[in-house]
Parts: sequence; structure tokens; C-alpha cells
Amino acid sequence: MASGDTLVVFGALDNEPPTSNFASIDTRNSQPCLDFDASTDESAVFSGVLPRNYAGGGITVRLAWAGTSATSGTCRWNSSIERQDDEGQDLDSDSFATAQAAGATAPGTSGMLQYTDIPHTSGAQMDSLAAGERFRLKITRDADGTGGTDDMTGDAELFSVEIRET
Repeated sequence: MASGDTLVVFGALDNEPPTSNFASIDTRNSQPCLDFDASTDESAVFSGVLPRNYAGGGITVRLAWAGTSATSGTCRWNSSIERQDDEGQDLDSDSFATAQAAGATAPGTSGMLQYTDIPHTSGAQMDSLAAGERFRLKITRDADGTGGTDDMTGDAELFSVEIRET
């Protein structure tokens, strides 16, 4: 596998929402998206299996998103990984690694996509996830700005998540 190759792609309808503070399903021009509130930290969770052709490096989580109405301000995103290895993770509890974060400016035109990359180094930032293992990925909008500036008004609409090898 070459650096930059896509490993996994999730769409809005792949979300397995947490029990509370979850992003809500919506559409924009009939395209499914997840709405993340501007004042409450909300999350979406996606499950997958890291492909066996993963070469063992870091990964980059790429978010494709837009502002519902905002055309300025910064949106702050977090991503965290939970490894579900053989007899290592009790599925009745959460055990996500420390979240990695990135902020990006809202597109200057409502309805335009913004791509935000969140890097994770191999090891602890990926919860030591290995090829062929099941995992969950949690995406959170840090709306209250505890990890950095989030001053974009209105909802952030998440359309897709791509995981690439880096």
C-alpha cells in the first residue's frame, strides 16, 4: 500500500450514533449528511475493519463537510479510534484513544465543501490498531471550543469520512 491510499470510506448513513449528544441525520439537496450543532459537542461513530493491505504507518482522517449557512468562522473537529482486538475490548464499554484535532475555516459560499485532515500517528493515537482488526472511529465537533477555536455559527454538515494511509 502506498502512502496516501484510501483504506476506508464512510458516508453519513454509516453512522452508529452514540446514546447521547449525537449528530442528527439530515439532507442537503437530497444528499445525506450529519448535522453537528454549533453550541453542543456532538459525535458520530463509524465501525469498520482496517484492510489487511494496511502497511503499518499512520493514518489521516479526512472529513468532507459544509456549513449549513455559515460562510466564515472556524469549525473544530476531533477524531478518535477504538481498537476492538481479540479479547481486548469489552463491547459493552467505550475505550477510544485520545482525540486528535484540527480546525478549518468555513467555505466562503454556503453549499461548498471543505476538506479537513486529522492526522493520527501509528501507535497510541490509533489505539494500536492493526491490519485486519475491527475498529470504531468517533468524529466530534468541538463546538464549545475546549480544544481550540470553534466560532462558526450554525450546524456543520458532515457528508463523508475517508481514512488514508500516511
